[in-house]
Formats: sequence, C-alpha cells, structure tokens
Amino acid sequence: MMSHVGRRRLTNRAVMALATGAAGLGLAMLLWILTDVAMRGATALSWSFFTALPAPPGMEGGGLANAIVGTVLMTGLAAAIATPMGLACGTYLAEVGRGLIATAVRLVNDILVSAPSIVVGVFVYLLLVKTTGHFSGYAGAVSLAILMVPVVTRTTEEMLRLVPVALREAALAIGCPQWRMTVQILFRAARSGLTTGILLAIARVAGETAPLLFTALNSPYWVRSLSEPTANLTVTLFNYAMSPYDDWRFLAWGAALLITGAVLTTSIAARLALRGGERR
Repeated sequence: MMSHVGRRRLTNRAVMALATGAAGLGLAMLLWILTDVAMRGATALSWSFFTALPAPPGMEGGGLANAIVGTVLMTGLAAAIATPMGLACGTYLAEVGRGLIATAVRLVNDILVSAPSIVVGVFVYLLLVKTTGHFSGYAGAVSLAILMVPVVTRTTEEMLRLVPVALREAALAIGCPQWRMTVQILFRAARSGLTTGILLAIARVAGETAPLLFTALNSPYWVRSLSEPTANLTVTLFNYAMSPYDDWRFLAWGAALLITGAVLTTSIAARLALRGGERR
C-alpha cells in the first residue's frame, strides 16, 4: 500500500506535469503565431509601406502611412486623456478614499477593467458619434482612453500603497503639504510602477479594433484633422484581411507585424521599467 506521503508526492508530480505541459503548449502556440506573423509580415514591410497612401482596390503598391499616423495620434491623445485621470483616481483611492464612495469607485473600476471593448465602442458611438452626426478620431481617442483609465488607476493605487508609510510621515513631520508630499515624494518613489501602468495601458489598447470601428471608422486619406473619420492600423488590418484583393491581404500581414511588434515592445518596456524600479 502506498503511504499518504507517497500519494501526495505522486499527485504533486502529476499536477506539475500537467501544468508544465499546458504552459509548454501555450508557449508553442504563441511562438507559432509570432513566427508566422513575422515571416509573412516582414515581406510586406518596405519604404512605401511607411510613406505611401493605400492604393485603390485592385491596384498594386501603396502603403499604410496614413493608418500609422492616425494610430499614433489617437493613441497619444488617449494616453494624454487617460494618464492624468488614472493617476488622480488611483491617488484618491490610495491616499484619501475611504468608505462607501471609495468602494463604489473600485467596483466601477473593476467593471471597466473587464468590460468588453466593443461595449465601450458602442457607448462612445451613442455619446459622441451619433450626437455629432459623424465619425471622428476624437471619438476613437475617447474610447481608447476609457479602456486605459482603469488600468492606470489600478496600477497607481497598488504602487502608491507599496510606498512605506514612514516616508509619508517624515514628509508631513517637516511641514510638507499633503499635495506636495504626494506629487514630489510619493510619485517620485513610485515612478517606475506608475510608468509601468501607463505603458501597460497603452499596450492594452494598441491592438483594439472594435471601439474604433464604432468611433473613428477609417479613411484612405491623410489625417488632416481628428474631427473626421481617421485612418488606423487595426481597422485597416480588419478590412484588408477580409478583402478579396491579394495586395491588400499582403499589406494586412505587414500591419499585423507592426501592431504585434508595438505591443511586444511596449510590454517589454513596462517590464524593464518595473524591474529597474525594484532594483532602485
């Protein structure tokens, strides 16, 4: 008869083997996808891909320069909107918020973290697109900002809670106002974690398609103003991948590689920022 300890060891080894196999399978699938995207997308990258406008249907050549510019502008505007809001909300929860109001804010923030992006797109469509009567890059930036705020909020709250209480008490003991203590001491002590949260939020929205389908839509022209339909990589990738034209599907692989590389680079930068803060 196997002893109780022996059964526990056997069960532990079996579970560890299953977990390792599942992790290995997931990693293999990820490497397969990344390799396929890299091999197909690399052939589509060229000088014209980054500088030319999309070619008309059925014509060879062209690029996605307008979509790249539109994506950068909308993502940058979304980060400019979401970063101060997320920092302020996270600071409130970590330093000031108590009781029922703070609980309600955390609940809403948790709901927004897990909310489907298409729901956010429909909400902004009803709020901005339908009321103004046209799609716009501003509406697209707002939808991305809504997705970014809860990530920045949660990260800010957690990072500020990690700052030692003694640091707060020392600052207040020498007469430092609470707002100055928060901005100049707590934010500086937690800057690596705050930077990580912002970068993770950007990576969270970099590949979103559904919100932009309902808000920014798309455009084959250069971005002259964000108050009109704005070209972006994700919607262009969706349209080109579903098109019957070989040239468009060829460019879609290049767009997929560009988006994947941007998300991967941002995620790695966030990890490095957090690791650098831990060393300090």
